[in-house]
Amino acid sequence: MSPRLAKLHPYPFQKLRELFADLTPNPALAHVNLSIGEPKHPTPQLVKDALVANFDGLSAYPATLGSDALRQSIAEWIARRYGITAPNAATEIVPVNGSREALFAFAQAVIDPTVAHTPVVISPNPFYQIYEGAALLAGAEPWYVNCLAQNRFQPDWDSVPDNIWARTQLVYVCSPGNPTGAVASLEDWQKLFALSDRHGFVIASDECYSEIYFGSAKPLGGLEAAIKLGRDFSRLVMFSSLSKRSNVPGLRSGFVAGDAKVLEKFLLYRTYHGCAMSPTVQAASAAAWNDEAHVEDNRLQYAAKFEVVTPKLASVLDVALPDAAFYLWAKAPQGLTDTEFARRLYAEEHVTVLPGSFLAREAHGVNPGAGYVRIALVAPLTDCIAASERIVRLVERL
Repeated sequence: MSPRLAKLHPYPFQKLRELFADLTPNPALAHVNLSIGEPKHPTPQLVKDALVANFDGLSAYPATLGSDALRQSIAEWIARRYGITAPNAATEIVPVNGSREALFAFAQAVIDPTVAHTPVVISPNPFYQIYEGAALLAGAEPWYVNCLAQNRFQPDWDSVPDNIWARTQLVYVCSPGNPTGAVASLEDWQKLFALSDRHGFVIASDECYSEIYFGSAKPLGGLEAAIKLGRDFSRLVMFSSLSKRSNVPGLRSGFVAGDAKVLEKFLLYRTYHGCAMSPTVQAASAAAWNDEAHVEDNRLQYAAKFEVVTPKLASVLDVALPDAAFYLWAKAPQGLTDTEFARRLYAEEHVTVLPGSFLAREAHGVNPGAGYVRIALVAPLTDCIAASERIVRLVERL
């Protein structure tokens, strides 16, 4: 077996199971799970209808590049959403089976492990653990850039030494961020683009939470930032998904868009990887990308939860409405670590949240997730309200 597998860390939810292994939750309370970022809103009927209407697609092998109709629907969505000229549907878009598998596979295609010095993959910290695993299994060294409150929870690119930049081949960006919900500004992108120009690394922009935001301020995207700064898509690709946008995590459907030269090589990798999207799923995906009404309704449902829950929790915890996404990034009560707080919430109030330290690594003298918990407002509104009241009740007892 590959020795690189031994470098992988346990997934956060494995750590959570171990953290709770000796606990018996309060049997008088129904469980409310706010630990995992899995959408729970109903799947749109138009997606179900498109699946049923296209079952005949199961009788054919799918093309790795996907159908013209799907790629065109994605290109037109990007143009509508970001106010830019539509990417070339033939060369600048590749459909993928959800952003998770694509984020992992992308590193395998990009990283050149034959260079003289071990290549580096830079990741925000805290982070989505796929970034780290993708780097390790591609033969690269992960380098963690802390995202702290004093820097708007954005990566501190100035903290990366020149000798690390010199070895960097790939940088993962997550905006809106997981777990903080922070959105990168145009100035943040300008700095990162300048570093990419100087050092030649590829930027992988994970934007799977882009459609969950509050008010009218749409989160800035990587491709949009490039156009606004007078650039093309050189060494830049964005990853997006229908999972959060359209409440179809089981559909496993997303796309990668950007630099045509990079995507040409990525497509070659995927052809051998054997991960083409089913024609049935492609048809349902095109229907989802072509419709915004269900996305607006989805956004309103999340907004209703945040409107009620955020002030309740803010009365006892250090927490605020995020820029976007469906997480609250809350500080644990004074005197408790994030893991102690999570244990007590589970045992005494039967509410599950995820300790922030499980989402980060000790880097540069600090674990930037330590002392926080991630609260995913994915459950129904009534459950989210009940959970917030139980959290308040526990903190007041403390």
